[in-house]
Formats: sequence, C-alpha cells, structure tokens
Amino acid sequence: MLIRIDPESTRPLFEQIAASVRGDVLAGRLRPGDRLPAAREVADAVDVNVHTALRAYQELRDEGLIDLRRGRGAVVSASAAPLAELAGDVADLMRRAAALGISSTTLASLMKETHDDR
Repeated sequence: MLIRIDPESTRPLFEQIAASVRGDVLAGRLRPGDRLPAAREVADAVDVNVHTALRAYQELRDEGLIDLRRGRGAVVSASAAPLAELAGDVADLMRRAAALGISSTTLASLMKETHDDR
C-alpha cells in the first residue's frame, strides 16, 4: 500500500492520507480483512506527525471503512466491500455525465442536492 500526499495542497494532510486509503479500497487494492500499516509507519513514510496519521485512521473508522483494534491495529472492515462494488457504478455515471457534457463538479453538486433532499 502506498500512501500518497501532496504537501503543497491546501487540503489537510490527514484528509489526504484518508483519501489515499479510500482510493485503494475503491480500486480493490485493499480488501476487507487487510491490515493497514501502523499509524507510526504511515507517519514516518510520509513525514507527518503520528497524530495526523491517527486522525486519518479515526476518520476512516468513523466512516466504517476500517476497524481499529488494540494489539491488532487497523484492518479494512467488511463494510468496505460495497464501496469497492460501487466504484464501477460511479465510474459508469461519470462517463455518462461526461458524454452528456456535464462536468464532474456539476455532477457532484447534483448528487449532494439529491442526497440533501432525502
């Protein structure tokens, strides 16, 4: 697993770490039951404070993508499987929107509005 961050980005580092893990789940590179590196290893690898890596892991835990267990570390949860399945549907939707001339920003806004109306 390769954690990717952009130190020049205005996006907080913990969000970038979490997004990198999310991306690996979506791409199928991480599956339920897979162990993530210890937060200290992540922090050392991307040269951030260990609390930054822990905050990323806590965000992923709050989303239900990973389980944090004492002594076992961070493990991709079983509830992450539908996210990987959904990735194909999202890609299809993005291709359809692009074919209709709808930007990804407009599509994201439409999805947010649709979700907020529920």
